[in-house]
Amino acid sequence: MAPRGLLIWLASTARRFARDRKGVGAIEFAIIFPVLIMLYLGAFEITIGLSVSKRTTRAAGTIADIISQQQSVTKSSLADIAKAAPAIFAPYNSSSLSLKVTAIQIDASANPTVLWSWAPSGAAPYAKNSTVSDVPADMKKANSFLIRSELSTPYTLFVFAPDFMPANVRTITISRRYFYRQRQNDNIPCGDC
Repeated sequence: MAPRGLLIWLASTARRFARDRKGVGAIEFAIIFPVLIMLYLGAFEITIGLSVSKRTTRAAGTIADIISQQQSVTKSSLADIAKAAPAIFAPYNSSSLSLKVTAIQIDASANPTVLWSWAPSGAAPYAKNSTVSDVPADMKKANSFLIRSELSTPYTLFVFAPDFMPANVRTITISRRYFYRQRQNDNIPCGDC
């Protein structure tokens, strides 16, 4: 009798729980809450990432634009112009920005080569007279001159669970490259680059 009585009690308890709707909202919320939190944090992550990406684009374009307006430059004037990047990046961390500025001379046969190159962040600049392969086809105009700015920054994701993603996947390098034509002379010489 005892096992049968236990089965009857379990069956009646199960029927009572099936009819009772008092805690359904709390249970549904408990099931959906982690998904809502992940959506919220994902939207936050995407918003911050897009903002950093936009600032990288602005900074690279601004630096190339300012240099293209100069008649000549030096390493110290390039360093002053490069100070625009951290100002554009504020309030985000700009300590790990990597910048390279390259003057590209295009000869009569539309072959682009490096006239001078400068990199303030300890990276090696491009070698003088080396061939440049990434000039867009519509900018390869014979006997012309271009300024190329390359700016990159590592962006670390704000993952809400640090062990959720490996450390090497959590950092994304956002980089931008801009080409501008000089504005005033045939080229922009750099006296000490």
